[in-house]
Amino acid sequence: MIKEFKINSFIRDNIRAMNTYSSARDEYTNSSEDMVFLDANESPFENGMNRYPDPEQHKLKAQLSVLKDVAEDQILLGNGSDEVLDLIFRIFCEPNKDQVVILPPTYSMYEVLAELNAIDILKIELNVNFEPKADEILNAQNNKTKLLFLCSPNNPTSNSFKAKTIERLLSKFNGIVVIDEAYIDFSNEESWIKRLNEFPNLIVTQTLSKAYGMAGIRLGTCYASKEIIAILNRIKPPYNVNSLTQQKTFERLSNLEQVSEDIQNILKQRHWLQLELKSIPYVEKVFPSDANFLLVKVDDANMRYQQLISKRIVVRNRTNQPLCNNCLRFTVGSQIENIKLITALKTLK
Repeated sequence: MIKEFKINSFIRDNIRAMNTYSSARDEYTNSSEDMVFLDANESPFENGMNRYPDPEQHKLKAQLSVLKDVAEDQILLGNGSDEVLDLIFRIFCEPNKDQVVILPPTYSMYEVLAELNAIDILKIELNVNFEPKADEILNAQNNKTKLLFLCSPNNPTSNSFKAKTIERLLSKFNGIVVIDEAYIDFSNEESWIKRLNEFPNLIVTQTLSKAYGMAGIRLGTCYASKEIIAILNRIKPPYNVNSLTQQKTFERLSNLEQVSEDIQNILKQRHWLQLELKSIPYVEKVFPSDANFLLVKVDDANMRYQQLISKRIVVRNRTNQPLCNNCLRFTVGSQIENIKLITALKTLK
């Protein structure tokens, strides 16, 4: 645990001073059905969606609190993880002044959001084993370095970072460490959510888009100290998670046996794909994976990508990313989709 961390010293002055928008529904928490709501200028004609959604998503947070074993006041929900990440930038980084650290190759939205918020970007590439260079990261930080983004399991390299490396960065980095765990459900590694109370500078983000199969509803989750979550709640849009998303998420979280079965099927298919890909002559390396995708080095990624497109199979060409020369990224699909991929790859000349 870091010895001293004063969260207020990292929050932008204008964020610390601002007044939070409060709707009447924020002030009213009783769920009695006999209430007459004339506060929000909604349509009074019931159609299931004529009322604004719960701005605090209490029902979902109660579910997630049990599922993740974390207090409800340590949870924030967003319109996808990208909204959560954007809120983090807005709270902690002063435009045209502050700096964030990203570790290429990694999720490209960190850079996009930094540029959107006019934040300087310090790029420190992973080492050849796709691990963070902890010494270089710690030596490069200064009083304007506010955020460090760790994607683990990492996209596109598909590996989880070593726990000792992450722990060292959490303990020594003088700023907020954001661990993006979008793919954690496909890994044997333990989520860093379990150690939130050890590290006051830790933020963990997750998503329902991957293992939970709900990419279409756009729901991202964020876990941190109650102090950080309170600040995030201060600046989030009042109704950022719509009623349909809340409803569909509640239904999905109520059927965890199906979620578990889906994850096991993906892991089984991932193993099959790894074996099949290694038998293809122009595949030079299949990297180990803790995610629902595989990073694969081939002889000519640009050519193989175009050949697959001509066969109506869309994959991700990562050859222009650092350390990913001639690499393609294959999402683990259904059994039928994976068979189609391997069949197509075996026909390529």
